[in-house]
Amino acid sequence: MYNMQRVLKQVQQVQEALARIQAELAEERVEGTAGGGTVRAVCNGQGDLLSVTIDPSVVDPQEVSMLEDLVVAATRDALQKARDLAATRMKAVTGGLQLPGFLGPGT
Repeated sequence: MYNMQRVLKQVQQVQEALARIQAELAEERVEGTAGGGTVRAVCNGQGDLLSVTIDPSVVDPQEVSMLEDLVVAATRDALQKARDLAATRMKAVTGGLQLPGFLGPGT
């Protein structure tokens, strides 16, 4: 019985650490860029898109499709950085175990 109590206590500690990290990730900010920095996307560590900034110099009515492509590229860059950040933080707690549901979509 002693070993079971010890295991349960360790599981509880891991759960608490994971919850803490999830809360911290919600506050983290990562930035993705495209077009040499003319388009910037900011996500939190949980992968939520928070903002998109576009340099006015690239806004040309004739080039809307290029601008849309840059926004998509910057967003993808920021989302990948957010996933990488989450994976790094979680790995520190889980010791590399793959725990479904803790790293969000796409993991």
